[in-house]
Amino acid sequence: MAYITTNPYTNEVVARFPDLEDAQVEVLLAQAVDTFEKWSRTSFAERRAIMKKAASLLREQADHYASLLTLEMGKLAREAQGEVKLSADILDYYADNAERFLAPVPLKEAENKHMRPMIVSDPIGVLLAVEPWNFPYYQLARVAGPQLMAGNTVMVKHSSIVPQCAAAFDKLFHDAGAPAGAYTNLFATRDQLNHLIEDPRIAAVCLTGGERSGGHVAARAGKSLKKTTLELGGADAFIVLDDADLDKTVKWAVWGRLNNGGQCCVASKRFIVAESIADEFIAKFKAALDKLVAGDPRDPATTLPPMSSQSAADELNEQVRQAVANGARPHYCGAETPKKGAFVRATILTDVARDNPAYFQEFFGPVAMVFRVGSDEEAIALANDSEFGLGGSVFTRDEKRGVEVARQVRTGMVFINHPTWTAPELPFGGIKKSGYGRELSGLGIDEFVNKKLINVVDIDAP
Repeated sequence: MAYITTNPYTNEVVARFPDLEDAQVEVLLAQAVDTFEKWSRTSFAERRAIMKKAASLLREQADHYASLLTLEMGKLAREAQGEVKLSADILDYYADNAERFLAPVPLKEAENKHMRPMIVSDPIGVLLAVEPWNFPYYQLARVAGPQLMAGNTVMVKHSSIVPQCAAAFDKLFHDAGAPAGAYTNLFATRDQLNHLIEDPRIAAVCLTGGERSGGHVAARAGKSLKKTTLELGGADAFIVLDDADLDKTVKWAVWGRLNNGGQCCVASKRFIVAESIADEFIAKFKAALDKLVAGDPRDPATTLPPMSSQSAADELNEQVRQAVANGARPHYCGAETPKKGAFVRATILTDVARDNPAYFQEFFGPVAMVFRVGSDEEAIALANDSEFGLGGSVFTRDEKRGVEVARQVRTGMVFINHPTWTAPELPFGGIKKSGYGRELSGLGIDEFVNKKLINVVDIDAP
């Protein structure tokens, strides 16, 4: 049984869920295909009513949904509530805007007395989504919201450590009135997933996860000439220019690094600080991290939750050990963490040289690397010296200067005076080894529709 709920605060196994049999996967796929033929012909009003109901149920039962997030991956209770709300907001956003996003677009520049061309947006079929554990509902909402509203049907292979969250989101759409097969959770094996990716009845594949998984899925889908989108890892730069408001910047540095326990693709991970203020920044940053309280994620007093699993904690601790062995200087923050549970002590790494493997790594947890630079140009060069390109941020009192720096950072998203974050109306995605394609906003719904030309031509045209 690959799908297991293990409470990372106690490392106790809570529940196990059996993998699907091959025959069950076939039945569910056939159902999704059959439902697509009907669902794709429903009106936006019919889809909207179901999506609105799903959003309403999320809000009405927020405590239930949030408790599963805390149980299965250790998310702080208040952050779990925030994720539930954000997921509902995404469903509402697409319910309200999908029809406008996908409305036929006349090609005015090509019109003449003989023809009237337009672009229409048609659903393409069954979409297979492969999703991670760090935001168990948000990741699903940003696929289900746009793609169900577009008229596609969605099958999801979720992370094996959040099976109850996966099942809850499946039930959500059932309770909202969606037909069976519109949204389908799959407790699928790796072999079953591979077969699904290659199955001609699957129209496209999207994945949020690690670089290795992304490459595997993209290669299999590519052999079948299927469209894919990938949102992979990040090593986001948090650039602090010499005129930044340091106290406010440090406050956002803590949030940017520690949100979701630091287990966020767009978390601030590489802090690139002007030399003239670097000592003060490090001192203030460490002082703030020293105040973290590790403990039960259900307790409002807890500010440092456990990692999602013991294996994730062990891997991060090993990364830190290797970074230090290769010359990095560790600044351990706060008190020792509890011995029981998947905890990692908050750590700042300085003196990380370019020949240290840590320089190019993503630290997925409460570990920050701090670098010193002598100019804006050095900050930009260091920010771009990465295989990743997901998000980033620039802190400065001069908005124009911040935008000039942001324009030169090669990444998918840059925020000024705020860590990279997400909202339904903001496109989300990266470049380089952080993947390709966009989710959310109008760009997200366009990823898996057929932009079809229809041209009405005068039969007597020359």
